[in-house]
Amino acid sequence: MQRLVARTLSNLETLVRRRLKALQYRHSILDGFLAGTGLTLDRPNAPSPRAFTR
Repeated sequence: MQRLVARTLSNLETLVRRRLKALQYRHSILDGFLAGTGLTLDRPNAPSPRAFTR
């Protein structure tokens, strides 16, 4: 495992942004995190067109 050290707040921000961006493309890791919580991600239902008519 690689040891990460951020010497400044700016370095820390850059490091966190890069790592989060990399996770974005590793769906199996994200699925594992989600499975560990017992939660599910459901797409929100689109509002019906009638909801916007008066």
